[in-house]
Amino acid sequence: MVMTDLKDIIQRFYRLQSERIETYQLFEEGHEAYLRTGPHYDFDHYKQLVHEITQAFCGISKEVLGIKERLHHEFDRPDLSEHLEKLQNKEKQKLELTAMLQLARQQAQDHPEEDEHQERIQEVKQKIIKIKEDLSEIMQDFKFDCEE
Repeated sequence: MVMTDLKDIIQRFYRLQSERIETYQLFEEGHEAYLRTGPHYDFDHYKQLVHEITQAFCGISKEVLGIKERLHHEFDRPDLSEHLEKLQNKEKQKLELTAMLQLARQQAQDHPEEDEHQERIQEVKQKIIKIKEDLSEIMQDFKFDCEE
């Protein structure tokens, strides 16, 4: 399917963002299931999940970057393209923080007597909240500029 008009490309981008959110939910559910296998973790199963999630995120990012390029060059909308650039950078940070959070959760589960793991969890959660706020703001800006 060749997307030729701006509206189609923008709708595709919104669908990709929805897929990204669903992928995060699967990642979270998978990690919770992994933690339930402790203390003798089913690492192979979790490693497979991480691989699949990574593939999904890579596919989404690649397509979003393609949309970003098309918005900039084919549709002469560098404003929209810039929003997607910012969004991709924030999404990358969010994924890194999500991985940190998962590691911190496992360490807290493995060493409940050590308070610093709980502190680390709270610290990373706060950073994720901030990133989600930034993402929401970028999406609002994108939506606003699309409607112009």
